[in-house]
Amino acid sequence: MKTILSLIAALYLSALLALGSVNFQQPDLDTAECSGKWIHIRNLPTRFNVDLLANCSDFRLFDDFCPYLANHGLGQKAHNQTRSWYRTEPFMLELIFHRRMLEYPCLTADPAVASAIFLPYYAGIDSLRYLYGGDVNSSFEHGLDLFQFLKHHDSPQIWENHQGHDHFLVMARPAWDFSQSVSYDQPIWGTSFLELPEFYNITALTLESRTWPWQEQAVPYPTSFHPPNTALFEAWVTRVRNSRRSTLMVFAGGGGSSSSPNIRRSIRLECKNSANSSETNGGYSKSCEFIDCSNGVCEHDPNRFMRPMLQSKFCLQPPGDTPSRRSTFDGIIAGCIPVFFENQSAKTQYTWHLPEDKYSDFSVYIPKEDVVFKGVKILDVLLGIPRDEVRRMRERVLAIMPRVMYRKHGSSLGLRTKKDAFDIAIEGTLQRIKARLQ
Repeated sequence: MKTILSLIAALYLSALLALGSVNFQQPDLDTAECSGKWIHIRNLPTRFNVDLLANCSDFRLFDDFCPYLANHGLGQKAHNQTRSWYRTEPFMLELIFHRRMLEYPCLTADPAVASAIFLPYYAGIDSLRYLYGGDVNSSFEHGLDLFQFLKHHDSPQIWENHQGHDHFLVMARPAWDFSQSVSYDQPIWGTSFLELPEFYNITALTLESRTWPWQEQAVPYPTSFHPPNTALFEAWVTRVRNSRRSTLMVFAGGGGSSSSPNIRRSIRLECKNSANSSETNGGYSKSCEFIDCSNGVCEHDPNRFMRPMLQSKFCLQPPGDTPSRRSTFDGIIAGCIPVFFENQSAKTQYTWHLPEDKYSDFSVYIPKEDVVFKGVKILDVLLGIPRDEVRRMRERVLAIMPRVMYRKHGSSLGLRTKKDAFDIAIEGTLQRIKARLQ
């Protein structure tokens, strides 16, 4: 087995090196087009990225992620005939982002002219040995080896020029997983990467940010949809727009089975009661559908949840262990209007991709306390929205779809004209670094 895994890592490395040898040449672009956009990719030893992939089945308490390394982190195809749908694991965003960086049009081999420096460090994957492996008692050391390399071993002047203010990386987990205090005598959940003074100045792109972030910015979870060209993207948009939505609302998730009051329990009870009720449901054939995704059964199988989402007007997005959910972005890809129950689930998180002042245009907000403790019925709130307004909201969801998807690497030139989640993350990073350096 180890031989197979080593082969996977070797193939991945050879592909990256081949791409890098092509893309690291100075682009044949008008300098004005890349003014303020040049990015230099640090040449890190493979122990900081692809070597980590050889351990993809070593963590018994974490899923074997070997199958999700395929297609540069997109995972295996959802079925043999598809060209756009994959069994994507969101924690592979570091691989997805690294591959997309290699085709970024404004790469430069000269760090002195770069507006930003990208660190191709697979921080989330490296964190697994601290979260689930034998290094749990030394989780405060996560990142120190990287810092020593940047500071002392490879062109230290690149780091020293701005003390890391111009460096950025992807950390494909919630920021809380990297926020354990370095002063705790007994380790708790997480590593201390973002608490290390050595990395206070970097910009970290995470799947979820903390309440008062300084280093990090949340970027969308990868969904299973990665179209390679405009025709396939537009075909999907047409299908979404024309889908007959006979269900008012859907919830795809787990939890809510305990007796203690919480928003997921309230949702499940309301769905169950609506199925047994004879009250009017506003002309929908079904008021609520619950898709049980307990124990991760939906995570890598878009067939389980995309069809119900396509048939529903609203997708309920309650918080779980953390405020944010991948399902938020699955729902948007399905043209399903998101219903949030706390602002930290999306509004204060993904400010680059989903601007805060536009949320009422494409989503519904119902405070979870009103549902859990004040008897507010989600069905009543949603049925009270005029149908013309619902149609406008759905069109707005379709308009923002490209902003939350990660198109496939090597996609057509036509599709590249539509800014996707990667493009917007790069724009936001460049703007943030420019502001800090000024």
